[in-house]
Amino acid sequence: MKYIAFILFTVMTNAAAQLMLKQGMISLGPISFEGVNPVVRLLQIVFSPWVFLGLCTFVISMASHLYVLSKVELSFAYPFLSLAYVAVAIIAYFVFREDLNGWRIAGIAFICVGTVLIAQSGVRPHDRETASLASGRAPAKEVLR
Repeated sequence: MKYIAFILFTVMTNAAAQLMLKQGMISLGPISFEGVNPVVRLLQIVFSPWVFLGLCTFVISMASHLYVLSKVELSFAYPFLSLAYVAVAIIAYFVFREDLNGWRIAGIAFICVGTVLIAQSGVRPHDRETASLASGRAPAKEVLR
């Protein structure tokens, strides 16, 4: 459980990145490539302040996720990313005035329950045997003393 803080940091930076990208696209308006070189338009989008900040935040989120994956099992860490859906839906409701109807609330509840169940399963840090198996080598035998 000591890696939960890193996992939640990954979740929150992932959600923050989504929200920044949405703000960036709102500020840019509908995308049109009519009469504009598509490469130039794509560069305008990528380097607009909110979109660029969102992309940079995604890089931070992925770096954090890579750290987490080096410490815990993928089957434990990855489902926590679904909490980003929860955070985005709730924040988007307040910031962007997006719809949060009964079906979405039910879905959010299921995501939360599922994540709690996964968290209760515990986390097993990677050990030498797991690393050995992943690399295709036989695990080293322990010396009994």
